Amino acid sequence: MKKLALAALLAVTGSAALASGYIEPIVEPEVIVTHSSSSVGGIVVPLLLLVVVAALAS
Repeated sequence: MKKLALAALLAVTGSAALASGYIEPIVEPEVIVTHSSSSVGGIVVPLLLLVVVAALAS
C-alpha cells in the first residue's frame, strides 16, 4: 500500500512538473563600468567654453 501511494505521489508531481514546463533561468551579462583615470577630462570642457565665450566677446 505504501508503494502504491508513493507511486501515485510521484506520478502526480511528475506530471505537474511536465505540465508547467521547466524554464531555465536567464543569466544577464555583468555590466562593467570603467572610469577615466585622467583628471584632464573634467577641465577640458570648461576651458573650451571659456575660449568660445572670450572669442564671442572680442
